[in-house]
Amino acid sequence: MPDAAISFGHTLGDMTRQAWMSEVTDLIGARGSLTPLGSKHCASFVEDGTTLLVTFETHQGIQTLSSQAHPLGWNMVKSVGWSHLGVISDGDTWFRDPAVYAFFDHLVDDGFFDAFDKVLFYGAGPCGYAAAAFSVTAPGAKVLAIQPQATLDPRVAAWDRRFTHMRRVSFNDRYGFAPDMLDAASEAWIIFDPSETEDAMHAALFTKPQVTKLPMRNMGQILQTSLLQMDLLHGLIVATGQGALTPIRFARLMRARRDHLPYLRRLLAKLDQQGRHRLLHALCRNVADRLNAPRFVKRLQLLSEAQDG
Repeated sequence: MPDAAISFGHTLGDMTRQAWMSEVTDLIGARGSLTPLGSKHCASFVEDGTTLLVTFETHQGIQTLSSQAHPLGWNMVKSVGWSHLGVISDGDTWFRDPAVYAFFDHLVDDGFFDAFDKVLFYGAGPCGYAAAAFSVTAPGAKVLAIQPQATLDPRVAAWDRRFTHMRRVSFNDRYGFAPDMLDAASEAWIIFDPSETEDAMHAALFTKPQVTKLPMRNMGQILQTSLLQMDLLHGLIVATGQGALTPIRFARLMRARRDHLPYLRRLLAKLDQQGRHRLLHALCRNVADRLNAPRFVKRLQLLSEAQDG
């Protein structure tokens, strides 16, 4: 383990991308490096333990999701002593850039991944696509992808109208079709909400023997944010890296959504839309008894008055 320490307490918020990259370079120092990859991407590396976490993130996401504007993997360096390689984009690019391809080619040629006992790729949304796609460079790696797209090639995914601005970007060349890139992974976990049609259709394309799908029904379109809010993401990443994640363990962790008001509000709206008044009453009673939730208290009163009337 390198002797030099990183000042993880240093806040990098409210910085331009260039200023942030410069500050990260100074912070990493002798423990790693920051490598620009063309005009839209960069890669930061922090060396620590023999487990390597490879994350794909956007600069904007780092600024929004981290109170200190630190890459997600720095938490793992601090808490469990993993090494971290963070590939960071300026906006959602799906990392479809020859400079990124060349970077991973170089890592493979140098035997970079061979220096680690365990390798885990992680990302969410477009970054989940990248985590799956580039995992092929480290055979035997594990992959944890939240709401990943399989491809945005209109010949395959014309039904996904959310990202039509990406249709001129090639998903047919190197590292293109993410499910096929998982063939070298030892195991992969795909987290998605089955009630989100496009996400469920992409998840279906990831059907492979080594892939396990973990549904988060009625959790919506920002699963990574929800997992962070429920304080579950760190544990999920650690469990995946240690080979300890199972569907049963995931289901037990998801019991935390019983106290997650955004989920409960979505469930309230769905039951209301379906006209399932008995379940609606039970939900409002349960939440009103356990949580500070004025919306559920008020709705319970209205439902009770309707029953009495």
